[in-house]
Amino acid sequence: MRSPTTHSPPPSVEQVDTRQLEKLAGYNVRRASLAVMDRFATHMQQHDLKVASYSVLSLIAHNPGITSRQLCATLAIQPPNLVGIINELDARGLLQRLPHPTDGRAVGLHLTKDGAALQARAEATVDAMEDEATQHLSAAERKTLIRLLQKIYR
Repeated sequence: MRSPTTHSPPPSVEQVDTRQLEKLAGYNVRRASLAVMDRFATHMQQHDLKVASYSVLSLIAHNPGITSRQLCATLAIQPPNLVGIINELDARGLLQRLPHPTDGRAVGLHLTKDGAALQARAEATVDAMEDEATQHLSAAERKTLIRLLQKIYR
């Protein structure tokens, strides 16, 4: 008969070693994104806007007459996902659909007076939130960060 083997309990982790993950661009981008998106959600509750609806509202404000196809391409979203956003903004009286001046099959999207007012308030909120989220960066570092992130997805 064998004698029982004694096993020592597995070691506990006092401090998590994240060095391997912290070498990865994707890990760092995701962590930064989560931090910024949490702030965004908190700040944008007052305007009842999520990231996607704010992005659509902003693009329409800065590109009056933009089409749904252009929005999908710019935001890298599928048309069915955009339809819900457009319908929600339309139901809130924030945008209007007008005939496209050169393409009879397309519709241009424009903000209503209420939509433009909400977009301006929301943009000011986002600007303040971005300043808060990047407060530990100098202006040059923030500009460099944005440029480097854009090099990844453009």
